[in-house]
Amino acid sequence: MVRWLLVSWFVNAVALGLTGWLLSDMTFHGSGWTVIWSAAVFGVLNTILKPFLKLITAPIALITLGLAWFFVAMLMLWLTQLIIGDFDIHGFWTYVMATIIVWVVNVVLDMLFRRNDSNAAVPVAG
Repeated sequence: MVRWLLVSWFVNAVALGLTGWLLSDMTFHGSGWTVIWSAAVFGVLNTILKPFLKLITAPIALITLGLAWFFVAMLMLWLTQLIIGDFDIHGFWTYVMATIIVWVVNVVLDMLFRRNDSNAAVPVAG
């Protein structure tokens, strides 16, 4: 369990850091600690709040073919930004692009971790 949490935290930090590097309207104000704390908060939100929100939005997700869950993922970024003071995302389209980039990075890193550790599966962090 501890290993999974550390891997999840690392994957979230890489995903958020890379996203901040790629998008000029998403910033950590040059602080590596902000990236690390943002990854921790993002991971906690994704672990605790996101499954509950996905459950209550399931009927809408069925109708929208899963698009509603994209907005749940965007909400996790927005809540992380609210909680972490030096983490800023400006503009709706930046949220859209950030959500896509974080998802892609998580999928790629998840595939790498699964390939390197075929005995124990590590779930996608974001």
